[in-house]
Amino acid sequence: MASKIRIALDAMGGDHGPSVVLPAAALSLQRHPDLAFEIYGQEAVLRPLLDRHPTLAAVSTLHHTDIAIRMDDKPSQALRYGRRVSSMWLSIEAVKRGQADAAVSAGNTGALMAMARFCLHTMARIERPAIAALWPTLRGESIVLDLGASIGADARALVDMAVMGAAMARVVLDIEAPSVGLLNIGVEEVKGLEMVREAGRLLREAPPPGLTYHGFVEGDDIGKGTVDVVVTEGFAGNIALKTAEGTAKQISGYLRAAMSRTIWAKIGYIFAKGAFDALRDKLDPRKVNGGVFLGLNGIVVKSHGGADAEGYAAAIDLAYDMVKQDLMRKIIESLDLDQRAAVETVSAGGDA
Repeated sequence: MASKIRIALDAMGGDHGPSVVLPAAALSLQRHPDLAFEIYGQEAVLRPLLDRHPTLAAVSTLHHTDIAIRMDDKPSQALRYGRRVSSMWLSIEAVKRGQADAAVSAGNTGALMAMARFCLHTMARIERPAIAALWPTLRGESIVLDLGASIGADARALVDMAVMGAAMARVVLDIEAPSVGLLNIGVEEVKGLEMVREAGRLLREAPPPGLTYHGFVEGDDIGKGTVDVVVTEGFAGNIALKTAEGTAKQISGYLRAAMSRTIWAKIGYIFAKGAFDALRDKLDPRKVNGGVFLGLNGIVVKSHGGADAEGYAAAIDLAYDMVKQDLMRKIIESLDLDQRAAVETVSAGGDA
C-alpha cells in the first residue's frame, strides 16, 4: 500500500478557523484519498467538527494546543508567546520533525513566515524566502513571486527567486524550461531600479539551467501571461496581488449591477448565463488560493485568511501537489545546478 502524504494543519488560523479548515480538509481528501492529516488546535472545538466527517477523522491525528496566533499579532509578539506551543508553530514543527510532509495555515502571514523561517531555516545560499502563488492569466496560469515575504531584494536574491520560481513552474505547470521575466517599470534594459537591472544582466549573461530568461515585463504582462514566472520583490508583488484581487471584485460588482439594472438586462443575463458563469469561475480567487513559502527547508503553504472551505481546500491541494511532485528536491537541484554553472562561467572567464 502506497504511503500517505501527511499535511499538518493550523486549524485555529485565519478569519474562520476550524469551521473552514476541517470541511476543507474533507473536500481535499475526497480529491486525494492518499492524504492524511496532523491537526493542531483546541480539541474541545475541533473534536465535534471532526466527528461530522468520519472519513476525515479516520486519517487524522488531533493535537491539542491552547494557544492560537491572532491575525493582528506582530511577528515578534507571535514568536514570543506562540513559539513551541501554538497551533501555528506546532504545525510547522511537524514538518521539521518529519511527522508531516507539508504545513498549511490561513493565519497571520508575518507570524507564519517568521515562525517558518525560525523553525525550518532557509536553504543553503538562500537569504530571503519568497511567497509564490499561481496567477490566472489569459494564457492559463503563471507563477508570481515574491508576494510579500519580505520587502526589498538585491540582484542575487532576485536571481534565486527566478530559479526557485522556475522549479515550481516545472512541478505545477509541467513546463520543461519555463520563461521567466523580471517585473519592471519598462521593458528597456536602462529602466528600473539598479538591483532589477543588475539581476536582468545576470540572468541575461548567464541564464541558470532549467529556465528561459525573457527579460523585463510590466504590470499588464502578468495578466496577459507573457511569461510563465514573474519575479519581483515582496513590496511590489503584494501590491500587485491586492490590486488584482480588488479589480476582480470590482468587475464582478459592475457585472452584477449591470445585469440587474433593467428588465431587459435581466432577460439578457438569462440567455448569457453560461458565459457569465464561465467568467465568474475564471475570476474566482478560491481556485488559485495558496502561496508557497519557497527557500525554506520544508513546505509551508499560506491560505488567504478569509478563504472559505473551497478556497482553503485549494491550498491543501497545492501542498499535496508540492509534496507529490517532490518540489523540495527539484529546487535544491536547480540551485545546485545554477551554482555550478556560475562557477564554471567564472572559471572559463579566468582561463581566457
